[in-house]
Amino acid sequence: VQLVESGGGLVQPGGSLRLSCAASGFTFNSYTMSWVRQVPGKGLEWVSDDINEGTGSTRYADSVKGRFTISRDNAKNTLYLQMNSLKPEDTALYYCTRRSGGGMDYWGKGTLVTVSS
Repeated sequence: VQLVESGGGLVQPGGSLRLSCAASGFTFNSYTMSWVRQVPGKGLEWVSDDINEGTGSTRYADSVKGRFTISRDNAKNTLYLQMNSLKPEDTALYYCTRRSGGGMDYWGKGTLVTVSS
């Protein structure tokens, strides 16, 4: 199993970024996938789930609801996170994870998002 994030970078407050997570080594469309972030020196914060129940259901942390959109392209085995109206407090290392058995069993190495003027 491999998860590789990309798309991070430096953006001004109010700007947008789209993160991508390329998945391989498993049947991507069979799993719920998630984004989790970590502010340097602080704990992990769950951001969003794309629930694989064939319904297109998604969930978001209150801190990003209405600004972030999770999606996936099963044909490309890729998970996305569209981030709009970015705030300095969104600065973090963003991880793509696979959910299994009630937990997150595989993680990527992360992509750094810095929101600063």
